[in-house]
Amino acid sequence: MPIKKPSIIIKFDCSGEQTVGEITKIVGLTRARFLISIIDALDLEANPRSAKTGPVTDAIQESIENDPRVFPFKTKGVLLASSRYDRLERNRIRITPESPEIEGILDGGHNTLAIGLYILNRAMQHKGIPLPRNTKTWDVFKELWQKNRDIVDEYLDMLRREPDNDALNFFVPIELLVPRDAEDGGCVESFKSDLLEICAARNNNVQLQVSAKANQRGYFDTLKSLMESYDADVNRRIEWKTNDGGEVKVQDLVALAWIPLSLINPVRDCDGRTVEPVSPQKIYSAKGSCLSQFERLMSSPEVTLEVDSDYRRELFNPEVLSAFEVAVQLPKLYDYIYEMFPKFYNFAGGSYGRITAVKRLNENRREKKVPFTAKTVETLSPDGFIAPLVYGLQALMENAVVDGHSVIRWKQEPMDFLRANLEKVVVYYAGIFSMCDYDPQKIGKNAQSYTQALSGYKMTLAGIL
Repeated sequence: MPIKKPSIIIKFDCSGEQTVGEITKIVGLTRARFLISIIDALDLEANPRSAKTGPVTDAIQESIENDPRVFPFKTKGVLLASSRYDRLERNRIRITPESPEIEGILDGGHNTLAIGLYILNRAMQHKGIPLPRNTKTWDVFKELWQKNRDIVDEYLDMLRREPDNDALNFFVPIELLVPRDAEDGGCVESFKSDLLEICAARNNNVQLQVSAKANQRGYFDTLKSLMESYDADVNRRIEWKTNDGGEVKVQDLVALAWIPLSLINPVRDCDGRTVEPVSPQKIYSAKGSCLSQFERLMSSPEVTLEVDSDYRRELFNPEVLSAFEVAVQLPKLYDYIYEMFPKFYNFAGGSYGRITAVKRLNENRREKKVPFTAKTVETLSPDGFIAPLVYGLQALMENAVVDGHSVIRWKQEPMDFLRANLEKVVVYYAGIFSMCDYDPQKIGKNAQSYTQALSGYKMTLAGIL
């Protein structure tokens, strides 16, 4: 039995509409209490960024509290989209979003979160229950909302009995995008195909990250699934969607993924141009460039195919898949190198704790943990010192033909290699430090650092070191 899609009725005041091509935009105001059904039924799957509490939501709630009459003129409100809709009496429209990845709340996630928290706080105050004060992501809020939904209903019943109480009568601007003709299949498909670009453009004023758009297109789906299977704890710490919580930024993983991805056979982008691998030092110094090039790679028709008609794409290239299978192992290897590097550097005759950058990084730091697995360590290290050594792991990888397909794989088990040989590699690599004045920025941005580390691994593999 197909899953029934949620329907929401929007009651507009002061509405108007515009139609251009296959898209109709209905604009107007709705009273805050009518947002309750929107919060009940929708999430932020279609919004490139998730929402979380902070200065933005605080300012929105302060504006509602201080001057609700002017609030609709201070905010863009909420942008909604639905490929299915029905016009009802009394200026009401019922929407039934079909594809949650591209329909629903396209923009205004922080407004929806702030107003939802405002309503929930009022309802809980009326009941004599305090609203938890901790920072809340959208998911945390929705869990709290659902847990206390009966209290919201009790509060609404009280407001109906007190017509002079206008606590939730302030207006919120609403824009609703719908297909010009919902009965015309071609019109609906054209409407859906435009939604992601509209969503991205609307979010540009808040500097929409490339990662947010890549996530919407499904470019992280395979990496996320593989990481969940390989190391669920690390997977939970990655912020796959902007503002969705997570101590590790997805671009950190994508940068590491370019180590095996650099070994794949060339592919061409949508314009027929070869997608070049990123230079090694960009893995440390230009993670935004790594992410942009990753998006270009994943948009290639030689790598992913469009699924359905909602702009999401699915990986089908076995070589890229194999590179991802290697990539998800790199965070744990990174952390092992991070943990062991200070000791091995000292074994090489250095005095790691006396390096100025190391001293500054470790001063007054109570918590000292490795970046990905959050394991506690004795000494924190600047990333510029570690990145070349992690890149050097590429010496342990190869592009081999298996069952007629090129795949990226390990020549030997990497953790076993590191446990047996990392000290020798570090001794060889440490020679770059004096050349770069022991400056992690210079080391991390110097192409020679990566060549030196890679050579250390290769010579160890060859039995020279």
